[in-house]
This record gives sequence, structure tokens and C-alpha cells, in this order.
Amino acid sequence: MTTSTNLNASGVDHDLPEVVIVGRPNVGKSTLLNRILGRREAIVEERPGVTRDRKAVEADWRGREFTVVDTGGWLASGTELDQKVSRQSENALDNAAVVLFVVDATVGVTDEDAQAARVLRSSDRPMFLVANKVDHDGQSNDIWDLVRLGLGDPFPVSAIHGAGVADLLDAIVDALPEPDTSGHRLTSPEEAGATSERTFSIALVGRPNVGKSTLFNRLLGEERSVVHDMPGTTRDAVDTVVDTEIGQVRFIDTAGMRRKSRISEDTEYYSVVRSLKAVDKADVALLVLDASEGVTQQDQRLAERVDAAGCPIVVILNKADLLSTDQREDLTDQLHRKLGFLPDGGVHRISALSGKGVQKILPSLRSALEAYQVRAPTRKVNDIVRLAQQSQPAPGGARILYSTQGATDPPTFTLFANRNIPDHYLRYIERSLRDDLDLGPTPIKIRVRRRSE
Repeated sequence: MTTSTNLNASGVDHDLPEVVIVGRPNVGKSTLLNRILGRREAIVEERPGVTRDRKAVEADWRGREFTVVDTGGWLASGTELDQKVSRQSENALDNAAVVLFVVDATVGVTDEDAQAARVLRSSDRPMFLVANKVDHDGQSNDIWDLVRLGLGDPFPVSAIHGAGVADLLDAIVDALPEPDTSGHRLTSPEEAGATSERTFSIALVGRPNVGKSTLFNRLLGEERSVVHDMPGTTRDAVDTVVDTEIGQVRFIDTAGMRRKSRISEDTEYYSVVRSLKAVDKADVALLVLDASEGVTQQDQRLAERVDAAGCPIVVILNKADLLSTDQREDLTDQLHRKLGFLPDGGVHRISALSGKGVQKILPSLRSALEAYQVRAPTRKVNDIVRLAQQSQPAPGGARILYSTQGATDPPTFTLFANRNIPDHYLRYIERSLRDDLDLGPTPIKIRVRRRSE
């Protein structure tokens, strides 16, 4: 499995040049990203460390398209988590066409700025020193002390108000490499849909600290999300498209979702909102549970929310290698009692840390995706429903006269009946369709229309 490209939720063209934003924490990198895009894409809060993973989004200026990559705060020293975040920033430089080194003009040159500048000076990529937080003309003279960083004249900007950002974008576009006119550019998603197979989105969801990012990195085969044993490390949904044995797949690593009553910070609120948006757009969800903690009430509520989104769910029991025989039996009982509302499908007991059992996930995803697109002939649908009614007639004289499948993604069936069909009988028909069409964990939509005999 090889990494093809890193994408944001709307899909980023990996052939576009990358403009990478780096700098120490809390200098306004995410605010600058949002200003360039003209919308609130990155989570912004006046506190260091909010951005931890790389985030890539498409932008354009003067008709020139490029990808902007926001990185976590770059620190030369600090905790283990700080060091991992800093490595993510350094890794982002490998693919950069242009680098924006953002400093806080109100603070001046810090030791961290100076150490980062020494690393950046060794790069042969176009580099712009961005003096952020120049919010009024009286601060303009203060920026020239930044020249001693050895990265050229600073660009004074106010990311929060937008001042100076247009001039900076003009310079960025002028420094970008010439666009590829050889005809090998990746087509848009609409164009690609007509000529190549669809790229499916797989969202990894779960409570904080259950191992989503570790599994995400294991599936990708590289360290893409920051992994640490402190809950809440992933703040934004991070997308990466990879070529796998089942085709091209977009994996989405989402922030951990807590109960609404436990969400006390604005930052975490926006993280949860974006995680839920990622689930709504996903074709399949990997629901990651911590097997050592069992199925919690939070897991149950999250499963209900994902199930309501209408995409197949594959349950991943991470850290299963830590369980005793009795604990494994108890966990199986919990799955039946607390998650019994989910369609029958694959449940995988894995260790994301060691990789044990992870190789079985992709085949399950293949089955889920194939079932998600199943289109059954009308004759077969009617045969299944007819045999189900012969085996167990509906109560009260209700009868399904005709059945057809009207849509896929997920399979959607329309039943024409002579009167209202009770909910419990519709569940019986759903089970019959699921079993005979081998739909596994794929959700089914059933619509009933009244029709006279």
C-alpha cells in the first residue's frame, strides 16, 4: 500500500504546488490559512498547540491554484508530543514549493524562531518571512529587527484583519513553479468519475484515546497523524488518499468525540462538528473501540450517530491483545447487548500498535463497499419479498404488492403495499433482503407507498 496524496475533506489535487506554513505555536499560522481561504477551515484559538496535525486545503489567487498546508507549532525542545508535532512540520517541508515562516511581530525574534530559521536557511525552496500581527501602521517599524533571521525582508501582515495578505499572495503566486502543461494533470473529481474508479472515503471514528491515529498510521504505512497517549491529540479531520489492494481509498482520521455535556472548549466543539461532517461524507466508517475498556455508553451513542449517517460500519476492537479469555467473552456479550442495533457485519479484534489483525480490515472494507453499491434486479427483489411473505404473512391483512430497488449508496428499496406495514414487519423484510443479497453491515433504506390492489 503506497500513499498517493494528502487531501482535505473536499479533495485536494496532489499535482498542485504546496505552500507550507510553518512557525512556532500561537503566531497565527491557522488564522493566516483561514484568511487565504476566505473561510474558517482550520481551528483557531488563542492558545498554543491547537494545530497538531498537518492540514492541506486547496486555494487559488489570480487564477493560480495551489495547496496550502497548515502545520503544528514548531518547537526545538519540549515534551514528546511537542517533538512529534515539530517533526510533522519538518516532514511537510519535503514537498513544499514555497515556505511561509510566520513569526509574531509583537514579540520579536525568540530563541525558537532563531533555531527554526537556521533549519530553513538550509532549504533551497522559495521562502517568505511573514511578520504577523502588524495590526496598525505604528507597528511597521518594529518588523525590521526580524531581518536578522537571515530569511530576507519580512512581509508585514495582519492575518486576523487581512491587511498585507494580498501582497503576500501576489509574491507567493510569482514564486510558484510554472504549471504543468504536459496534459498529465489530475482531473477534477467530476472528470475522473467518468474515466476512472471512484475513490471511497473511510472515516475512522471513536472516543478520544482509543487508538484511531495509531490505526490510521498503520493503514497508511507512515506517520501521518500525531500519535500520543494524551486524549484529544487530533483536532481536525485529516484526510489521506492511498492506493490499496481494493483500489484508491481516502482514509479520514477524525478527532475523538465525547459526550456533548463533556465538550467544554470551543476548540473541541469545532473538532466534533468536523468529525461528524466527515462521517456524513464517508462511504464506510471504522468505529474504533478500546477493547480493554469494553463498550461504553459513549461508544453506544457514537455508534447510533454514525448509523444514522447511513454508511456501513465496521467495528474495530483495538487493544484486543490485552484481554484475558473471560474478558473476551464478556466483550462479545457487550457487543450483542449494546450494539445489537447495528447490521451484522465484520468485527475485527486488532492491535493497532503491533499491527496484529490489521491486515483483515481491507477485505472487510472491500465487502462493505461492494454491498453499498449493490443493485439487485427487480425480479430478484420481488422474489425475496414474495417468499418472505409466504413464510410469514404481514399482520392485519397488509400485503406488499410490488417491490423495486430505486437507488444505491446505500441500497434503497421501495415497497408498494395495500395498507400501512408495521415497523416490526418492515424489519423482517429488511433482514430477508439483507440475508439474500448478502449486504453485510450496509444500511438499507426502505420506503413504503400505499397502492390499491
